[in-house]
Amino acid sequence: MLRSGYLPHVKAWSTVVSRLAASGDDGPVESVKLFDVVVKRVRKFSDPDIVSDSKPDTAAYNAVLNACANLGKPKKFLQLFDQMHEFGAKPDVLTYNVMIKLCARASRKHLLVFVLERILEMGITLCMTTFQSLVAAYVGFGDLEIAETIVQAMREGRRDVCKIIRELDLEDYSSENEGDDDDDDEVFEKLLPNSINPSSEPPLLPKTFAPNSRIYTTLMKGYMNEGRVSDTVRMLGAMRRQEDNASHPDHVTYTTVVSALVKAGSMDRARQVLAEMTRIGVPANRITYNILLKGYCQQLQIDKAKELLREMADDAKIEPDVVSYNILIDGFILIDDSAGALTFFNEMRARGIAPTKISYTTLMKAFALSSQPKLANKVFDEMLRDPRVKVDIVAWNMLVEGYCRMGLVEEAKRIIERMKENGFYPNVATYGSLANGISLARKPGEALLLWKEIKERCEVKKEGVNADSDLPPPLKPDEELLDALADICVRAAFFRKALEIVACMEEHGIPPNKTKYKKIYVEMHSRMFTSKHASQARQDRRRERKRAAEAFKFWLGLPNSYYGSEWRLDPMDGDEYITGDYR
Repeated sequence: MLRSGYLPHVKAWSTVVSRLAASGDDGPVESVKLFDVVVKRVRKFSDPDIVSDSKPDTAAYNAVLNACANLGKPKKFLQLFDQMHEFGAKPDVLTYNVMIKLCARASRKHLLVFVLERILEMGITLCMTTFQSLVAAYVGFGDLEIAETIVQAMREGRRDVCKIIRELDLEDYSSENEGDDDDDDEVFEKLLPNSINPSSEPPLLPKTFAPNSRIYTTLMKGYMNEGRVSDTVRMLGAMRRQEDNASHPDHVTYTTVVSALVKAGSMDRARQVLAEMTRIGVPANRITYNILLKGYCQQLQIDKAKELLREMADDAKIEPDVVSYNILIDGFILIDDSAGALTFFNEMRARGIAPTKISYTTLMKAFALSSQPKLANKVFDEMLRDPRVKVDIVAWNMLVEGYCRMGLVEEAKRIIERMKENGFYPNVATYGSLANGISLARKPGEALLLWKEIKERCEVKKEGVNADSDLPPPLKPDEELLDALADICVRAAFFRKALEIVACMEEHGIPPNKTKYKKIYVEMHSRMFTSKHASQARQDRRRERKRAAEAFKFWLGLPNSYYGSEWRLDPMDGDEYITGDYR
């Protein structure tokens, strides 16, 4: 419609913006792009009456602001928020509820209370969703003390909730602010000017709000996340005893309890809760059953999972969805049954259920782990042909992993080149798989090439890179990747490179495993350079390697020619060697 020159009604295009904002992959990014395109088109008309039905309203802005919050983009959020008045759109309570989410995504816990105060200052009518958003945000931060206090204050009918939160959150304020981004600080000061010099007396709520089942359930999820199963079950009992029907447990509450029990491995108790739901007339939904399916699969009880799938369809009349099948396919992987995984993948498609990218990558994982990389490649090719699925870095990495598990380094490298051609840069997982493949194939020379590429990516991070640059994004290597490379280099007697990798580990706060490297050195290289019959020419060629070995022994704490002094390896033949004091 837009390409044809038509401007759809705001209710039509804002619905698309809203759906994109809440979807996965690049949905939120596309949501913001679509909003900007429509607004740009609307601004081209000098007569506002012509586009009165298409110009963005408050609901449209709330949808795109939600996308910004999901992306964790405070600056774009502020830009759009300030733009609202241009089209006569006024922020409402939902706008500020979304702002609560933004504060949570941007790790601004101390600002949550000021969003609530801003709503009160602006004279906007509060709703229960605001309190639910607040409790959910504190639960997300792991601050159950404040979440519990808010719920208790609501139960007691208190109106000084803002004051209560301020007092509890004050002690965390200074430590939380230490790492904040200065630019983002300015953004939040503009969004919440009341947070700059807050009044000594926080505003009171206009009336009391009693917690409902959703708020109790949100707090219950906090208990579940911390493994407090008894508190989760106890809250269910307390909700049952509430006089207010709005506080009674619903299917979401019961599903949360089921999830907590499954997470704790108590499958029998979880099934009892499911039976209780049926008995009291609270119908379980597909999510409830999928959680139970996942529990059985995690405990390798695949037969029980298959039986539950049958009960779900036949007894509860709930048709399994793609998530149900993805869980079962993953379960077959856990018991090393790639044939079973393929059977359920085909059954899913026979039922007319379209695979998602998780379906494809999970099946690829089954073949990769069972040493069948060619079958994984076939699944990947089918994924590429599926117009409903967008291939991501996870799928590429699974393909690389399949070949690396077989030590097929050249094939894996060709896949990585295809990745780059398709706009995907290798990440830590990609390099980790390749390093393990190199180790398995016993090709230490490949490790040097890989380390060179990783080192260049790390240097990009130090130097900084523009968004428009063709350089690959910076890389932060993890312990598993660097340890694998160091292990290869030590075994291959590439001590100079091993020291470079060790220095990189220490720079990133990763403690090198000296004990392991010392054991490898003693077992494999302790008799190096001890021959008395080598020719003078050969001894000259080995001199630099010996110096590197002595430096590595110095770092390990083994007897060496550097004992008691700093070591330094000067650059030679254009190579930049590590320097440092490793006492």
